[in-house]
Amino acid sequence: MSKISVLIADDNKQFNQLLVDIFNAQTDFFVVGSAFDGLETLKLTQDLKPNLLILDIIMPYLDGIGVIEKINQMDQKPKIIIISAIGQENISQKAINMGASYYFVKPFDLNVMINRIR
Repeated sequence: MSKISVLIADDNKQFNQLLVDIFNAQTDFFVVGSAFDGLETLKLTQDLKPNLLILDIIMPYLDGIGVIEKINQMDQKPKIIIISAIGQENISQKAINMGASYYFVKPFDLNVMINRIR
């Protein structure tokens, strides 16, 4: 079975690195890149074509909803998992309606996230 390529997009550098470490420790995932703002996320998504994008909603320059809007215009779209400290139902529902596969509200159990993705 081939590994799932993952792009991590979270402006919190420590949390971003924690996610990179967690995913790289799994045998069925590998992290292709990290982004710390919405514009960088779009560029890396286009350049690296990951299978999965772990995306924070609150990001500098372009928020997660804006990132999803732009990704929806791409030919090759990754699966999107939203992570956010914001648990408002209207925001989470909008992200899901736009194509996100799942929405996690911080803090959450990282092992649960890995299992949901699998």
